[in-house]
Amino acid sequence: MRASTRQVLQSLCIATAVAALTAAVIYMVSYLIYPVTGIEVKGAHMFPESQAQTAVPDHASLITLNSAMLSRKIESNLWVKSVKVRKDWDSGIVAVEVKERRAVLDAEIEGHREVFAADGTELPGLGGANLERVEMGEDQLEGILRAGRVLASNGVALESVDGVGAGGIRAKVGGRTVIFTGGVGDAQVKALSEVMSENPKARRFDLRSEGRVVVGTGRLEGSRNPGSKAAGTG
Repeated sequence: MRASTRQVLQSLCIATAVAALTAAVIYMVSYLIYPVTGIEVKGAHMFPESQAQTAVPDHASLITLNSAMLSRKIESNLWVKSVKVRKDWDSGIVAVEVKERRAVLDAEIEGHREVFAADGTELPGLGGANLERVEMGEDQLEGILRAGRVLASNGVALESVDGVGAGGIRAKVGGRTVIFTGGVGDAQVKALSEVMSENPKARRFDLRSEGRVVVGTGRLEGSRNPGSKAAGTG
């Protein structure tokens, strides 16, 4: 019985050694044939390029480099919204294209400063963004973050939050002022894109009325129901 057990253990050890040796040979050959010769980072302003370089192991090859794992490591940085990794099999360069988050809200909540991106991610700083400090409560913050997610999910970029008060939330979208509450809906946001393109000279768009987009150029001019074809004159 002991001899049988010893033979099993020896077989396991040999199999493990062979597997390890095979993996080492594959790793060495792949590095010799397709070595990673460099890391090229594009689109990074706040994300440090050195972090992408350290995320790639020494003596890595294009064959063994796990693009998904590399992307996850880079996306762990709060400034990074998304990553695309491309391998150039001719040059050995790994191109890392970074899309960064941008600060849109500089909030003061009960004496504490917090900075947020449009998707609700809390950022470590302004990252060079020129924002007004806006004082608000936790409920108002939640409403802003909720509205920001609705805007983003419909392809509308929130550029900045400029003020919060009893009259609603004042923000910049496409370089123009949009006033809304935390209850803004998908239909309103979809209509907003159309109304903004149809009214290039309008300076203000009001989403505070449920199911409506009100257009203004300094005074109230007209409004649009999300399902309608034209804005009515007010």
